[in-house]
Amino acid sequence: MTRARSAISFEFYPPKTPEQHAQLERAVARLKTHAPRFVSVTFGAGGSTLSYTPDTVRALRAAHGLDAVPHLSCMGGTRAEIAALLAQYREIGCTRVVALRGDLPSGMAATGDFRYAADLVRFIRGQPGCAFHITVAAYPETHPQADDAHADVRHFAAKVAAGADSAITQYFFNADAYFHFVEDARRAGVDVPIVPGVMPVSNFAQLRRFSEQCGAEIPRWIVRRMQAYGDDTASIRSFAADVVAGMCRRLLDGGAPELHFYTLNLSRPTEAVLERLR
Repeated sequence: MTRARSAISFEFYPPKTPEQHAQLERAVARLKTHAPRFVSVTFGAGGSTLSYTPDTVRALRAAHGLDAVPHLSCMGGTRAEIAALLAQYREIGCTRVVALRGDLPSGMAATGDFRYAADLVRFIRGQPGCAFHITVAAYPETHPQADDAHADVRHFAAKVAAGADSAITQYFFNADAYFHFVEDARRAGVDVPIVPGVMPVSNFAQLRRFSEQCGAEIPRWIVRRMQAYGDDTASIRSFAADVVAGMCRRLLDGGAPELHFYTLNLSRPTEAVLERLR
């Protein structure tokens, strides 16, 4: 598969305000011209927010003709709620879901009925007539709550054994971390496609804060180069796009099956990377 023809997919989050709706529409209008194989929609857990994801999935499918794929999370979702969501998704034509453990939503004191993503995968796979392609998460730099890298691979293997068909990784900026993780997974007997998750850089300060929370390492040389640009936003964005595109080339040349972009509902950072890849 050549780089120009490599499959891509995008992640969006469900909007909650008119401004967020407008931002998502602008991003989708531009990014859908790149012919993504599918787009995923993150999970809004807890109370009335349960409707945000299915509403967004439905809109992306109906208004934009995209294969919109919903995320499902263990956190804040009961068996009954998850079963009801699955029924909704079947009704609107979804054939794929992303099953995640997720983080406990702000303000919620208790988790849902599932403790681990493997439990959620097993539940989905056990639903009557389940024909969903189930995608799970993988962590090349190790999940921040894992005991160690070996335990993390075992947890990943457990999700696949429970019925997962493929995986999308947490974002990273070190291609070697991805290649080593894939090698470890293959040695553990996991043979499903492992798609690298890619984070185009839009706001570096925000990215650093988020990366500290989720355990994604930003190499020191990248941080120092970003700092050297000071307030030169144009140079920061150009350098970031060069770095991410270079990593994407190495991933594809090294055998990555496709690329999944975390868009944050913005189009330009992702487009800057895609332009360099072509």
